[in-house]
Amino acid sequence: RGPAGSSTASVAGMEELLSRSVPPLPPYETKEKAPPPAELRGAEFVRYYRALGAGQPRAELLSRLARDFGVDHGRVAEFSAKVLQAREQQRELGALLQAEDRLRYYLNPQYRGLFQHLGRLEGGLRFLVELRGDLVEGLATKAVDGPHVKEMNGVLKNMLSEWFSTGFLNLERVTWQSPCEVLQKISDSEAVHPVRNWVDMKRRVGSYRRCYFFSHCAIPGEPLIVLHVALTSDISSSIQAIVKEVPPLETEDTDKITTAIFYSISLTQQGLQGVELGTYLIKRVVKELQKELPQIKDFSTLSPIPGFTKWLVGLLSSQTKELERNELFTESEWQEISEITGDSTTETLKKLLNNNEWVRSEKLVKVFHLPFMRLCAWYLYGEKHRGYALNPVANFHLQNGSVMWRINWMADTSPRGIAASCGMMVNYRYFLEDTASNSAAYLGTKQIKASEQVLSLVSQFQQNSKL
Repeated sequence: RGPAGSSTASVAGMEELLSRSVPPLPPYETKEKAPPPAELRGAEFVRYYRALGAGQPRAELLSRLARDFGVDHGRVAEFSAKVLQAREQQRELGALLQAEDRLRYYLNPQYRGLFQHLGRLEGGLRFLVELRGDLVEGLATKAVDGPHVKEMNGVLKNMLSEWFSTGFLNLERVTWQSPCEVLQKISDSEAVHPVRNWVDMKRRVGSYRRCYFFSHCAIPGEPLIVLHVALTSDISSSIQAIVKEVPPLETEDTDKITTAIFYSISLTQQGLQGVELGTYLIKRVVKELQKELPQIKDFSTLSPIPGFTKWLVGLLSSQTKELERNELFTESEWQEISEITGDSTTETLKKLLNNNEWVRSEKLVKVFHLPFMRLCAWYLYGEKHRGYALNPVANFHLQNGSVMWRINWMADTSPRGIAASCGMMVNYRYFLEDTASNSAAYLGTKQIKASEQVLSLVSQFQQNSKL
């Protein structure tokens, strides 16, 4: 950074750029006739923004844009009063609707005009996704904060949700013949089971596998969200069987395929977080597979359980504070654990969970099996956030109308799988004829559809663990 003067100059430059780039909200009467801002202004904003360093300089610009170019609160108050007045005087419906329309118009923040204009520029949509990515990142790290910025993030998310609705999305299948940069992007963006090398990548788009992504008509060929599918003869209970390195089987025997397992779904653009793409992608892929392989009867996921280990360690910590007694295991389980570890304190257990060491001991793996399964069932089924499943993956699939079908022990033995969920994974099963009613029941009454196995583990938890 240069001397203090240069930073003052850059703030002034930023203010000047913003007042040039953000079109004023035209008066209500002329809103249809207002000329669009000059294209050069938009292009100048994009250039300026991209030239700023990531992090603080961009955060500063976004904060100013949100704070200084939002809603005109005076206007909103004025037109709210007019709506109330029209209601009190019981004016005819037309007058009331007109007053409401005016209020709705003035509730638009000024920066919305800038975003709308940028969305129409060549490459503008891609830029807005980038800009929202910076916003999401900034809010997560607290580099940008406050109600204005959160509001702007919501406004931009809603705009992107309209621009990225299903009518504008293309479903594309990835094969080994796909362009190299597409394969590279798919490999880089794999968030659930990292791709080890090109052999691994080739396997994931080869026989008995399908990989699909959505692209947008304004950003062709660019994967926005990616879904990996394994075609199997039964519902997989372990990820090792799906992503381990095996030479690709040359030809598919379609008679062996009765089941589609969705084993990974990854958003490639942080800027599209919260924009509903995953649900539509799964629905489209189901249709695609039914067309290609009509004999497929079962659709299921093999899903990670992020956050389980962290939740369990948190439980152990809160119990330690209250009393040096364990409430999560039965007496005999706790005795066995203490004998193997040579220690009867929860601290040792926490340490084992934090450093993944317990997996090396066959005895511990055996003794943890039942208590961890019932704790996991409770975590997925019983732990809630605003009445819905606390676990984000569970919440996503339940909203889509799936059934919480089976919890699998030692299903992901990678260091990552052990660290995140003590190696457990879960199948959410999609019974196509029931997904609409399951989804409505979950969203409406927060009711989780679960199998006998899950419910029986939940009741074991309620009998043996005191929470």
